[in-house]
Amino acid sequence: MRDLGDDVVLLDIADGVATVTLNRPEAMNALNRAMRRRLYEVMRAVDDDEAVRAVILTGAGTRAFTAGLDLKELGSEAGALGSANATDPAVNPVKAIEGCRKPVIGAINGVAITGGFEVALACDVLIASENARFADTHARVGIMPGWGLSQKLSRMIGISRAKELSFTGNFLDASSALAWGLVNHVVAADDLLPLARKLAGDMASIDPAFLGAYKRLIDDGFAGSFGDGMTLEAERSSAANSAVAPEQVEARRVAVQQRGRGQADTSLG
Repeated sequence: MRDLGDDVVLLDIADGVATVTLNRPEAMNALNRAMRRRLYEVMRAVDDDEAVRAVILTGAGTRAFTAGLDLKELGSEAGALGSANATDPAVNPVKAIEGCRKPVIGAINGVAITGGFEVALACDVLIASENARFADTHARVGIMPGWGLSQKLSRMIGISRAKELSFTGNFLDASSALAWGLVNHVVAADDLLPLARKLAGDMASIDPAFLGAYKRLIDDGFAGSFGDGMTLEAERSSAANSAVAPEQVEARRVAVQQRGRGQADTSLG
């Protein structure tokens, strides 16, 4: 673990996987100015590091992934609410995460509230411990979301469910988040990081340039209409596949078959 004592964001790199930990457990990992700046620096560093092929983002402790913007800090600064609409990734943690070209797994260890919910939605894949809960309290505090929640959440779980969460401010527990398709897996707290590392390791075994291009294709298509996405896929697929030799595909196909047999044997054993 790259631990600088009171560092508000910790970084550990092993076997091609970077684990980034929001580290203010005494404040429910609230996103103060220092943490947002440090998260940007760390995400930029792992993006630039060729040894890193996948990223895990989690929170310190078991209470909170992150409770969102630090309300104490907001209350003491004039104009601080502008952070909710900032486009600078050193101020906007969602931009900092989305700027990473590598897959980011959100390992949600506790509550993800309002801005923290938006940070979770910036990740490519979400898994959760049984302690995880999600809440959008923007309406209750009278602040419109500015980091993407109003658009992303409805696309992930459906517009009616998203409205229920946003219009009530109620918490969504981990099992319901799984049933609604918000998270991919729910596990015991002690199993959260092992599962995240397993998934990240699987992603890290893919060619990083290809994985980065595939991530961009999915994200760029998701941001537009279905028709635009299909057109985009055809354009990029044609350009990429024309550069692939048939013998390369055959060699990789054999490797995929061998891996599939190994996974089948493991599941049976």
